[in-house]
Amino acid sequence: MIKFKNIAIAGFSVVFALGLVACNNNKKLPFYGQREAKIVKDAAGVEKVDTVYQTIPDFKLLNQDSVMITQDQFKNKVYVADFFFTSCTTICPTMHRNLKTVYEAYKDNPEVAFLSHTIDFKYDKPSVLKKYAEKLGVDTQKWTFVYGSKDEIYHLAEHNYLVAVQEDSTAKDGYIHQGWLVLVDKHKRMRGAYDGTKTEEVEKLKKDIATLLAEKE
Repeated sequence: MIKFKNIAIAGFSVVFALGLVACNNNKKLPFYGQREAKIVKDAAGVEKVDTVYQTIPDFKLLNQDSVMITQDQFKNKVYVADFFFTSCTTICPTMHRNLKTVYEAYKDNPEVAFLSHTIDFKYDKPSVLKKYAEKLGVDTQKWTFVYGSKDEIYHLAEHNYLVAVQEDSTAKDGYIHQGWLVLVDKHKRMRGAYDGTKTEEVEKLKKDIATLLAEKE
């Protein structure tokens, strides 16, 4: 577990460092993930070099109501994503208790949403997710819980959101994963990662959402 955690933290640290200049000079949050330079043409047809940042890819996953959803549900929204499972007795209860404070702060803002992916593809079917959401006491139009195959969810976690997840028969609950809360902007780019088990990190997330909403395109 430590190996995965260190790798992910190192990755986040590198991209965070690359984004510090933009953050400090333009009052913008950094960009996370891969980036590449591309030659593009502006409105006048003049070629220039532009930076293209890693984005969250399109997906099709079942929500807690057994309805297939896609990225369209989060169009023109800032959202917070995480990976968990309903029977988790270690970090998940703390993560979602903390994340609910962010939900409460932004529940009346139509530009902000929440997306939780279960990593327990064996047990956490949509009906289980629905009961979990009801127990948590959240509006699933605002905070969506999704289920998918192991390949779909694990690939999204590790390759797109940069969050380590793994089945582990020796682990207390059968899975190990990280407690990152990942902030995604309206263009599907990752703009922050916060340890959901730490109150101070979650408070920073609340402030960063406000910063992101105020960013000029």
